[in-house]
Amino acid sequence: MANTETEAFEAMLLHHQDLESQVTKRVEALLITLTTEGRYESVTADLLAYLAEQVLPHAIAEEHSIYEAANSLSNLREAVAEMIAEHRELAASVEALGRSSDPAEITILAESIRHLFATHVAKENELLLPALRADSTVSLSHLLAQMHNLTEAAQTDTLGTENRAVPDTEADLLALLLESGDLLAESGRGEEACRLVARAWVTLRTPRPELAVKVTSALHRLIRSVRTVPIELSARRSTGKTDDINTLDVRPLAPAKRHEAIFSTFDALAPGEDFLLLNDHDPRPLRYQFEAEHAGEFIWDYLEAGPRVWRVKIGRSVGTTR
Repeated sequence: MANTETEAFEAMLLHHQDLESQVTKRVEALLITLTTEGRYESVTADLLAYLAEQVLPHAIAEEHSIYEAANSLSNLREAVAEMIAEHRELAASVEALGRSSDPAEITILAESIRHLFATHVAKENELLLPALRADSTVSLSHLLAQMHNLTEAAQTDTLGTENRAVPDTEADLLALLLESGDLLAESGRGEEACRLVARAWVTLRTPRPELAVKVTSALHRLIRSVRTVPIELSARRSTGKTDDINTLDVRPLAPAKRHEAIFSTFDALAPGEDFLLLNDHDPRPLRYQFEAEHAGEFIWDYLEAGPRVWRVKIGRSVGTTR
């Protein structure tokens, strides 16, 4: 039994080492591509795919196996709560990476993901796993087998049971919709594809980070198939009269917090009110979300379209309700 427990402990450490190595390799490849001003889209997609297909399912499996075991030990409860919070932060950063089309923002997010994951894995290796190994009531070999099954379940969008009688309708329907989005984009209808995916997530939105990442990864990919259309600037730009508009500058905010701040500001508007959004890149992906969640309820006017600063007037249409 002791040998089996030692093998399980070492297998967990090796798996963590492999995950961290793969994340680091992909982040470094992305940063090099961004530095050399190459085509970074495919490298970003590769990083997103690995995070969505390997890292986040592993995180979900941990929470329902080794974290549950660790939470039963009073001296580890605070650490477990911190690690779960780090999983949520990681998922939010991956989602933000999938939305972003700005090289500077992508650089910040990629480096943040690498650092967060490395420090998180170190905590598990140096604190959590040794404590579980030392507890005679815990079977690491059992937890390893359980985590393996849960990871496979998360990767295939099941609920974590091998013989689940109830189908995962959310994941299955979302997969069909994303496939439809790909087919639309391939037929030259990228705009419709982005709108379909945005509407699908509004309809199916659940607190499931693995599904959120699939959606944002799809939008990250599909938006590049949209035919570039010249941006029409509002007449307000020529007058420079923007002092009467409440301003929300999201540039100092962490990328994962920007959409939350923008939608909170919009939700607080009364009909006929508006605010001025300042961003460091074209917030076009955000507009798809507005169209999906607030169709007919908002106005969107570009006042300045880069290259360094983007200013967009966003308002709540007259006659709508909050």
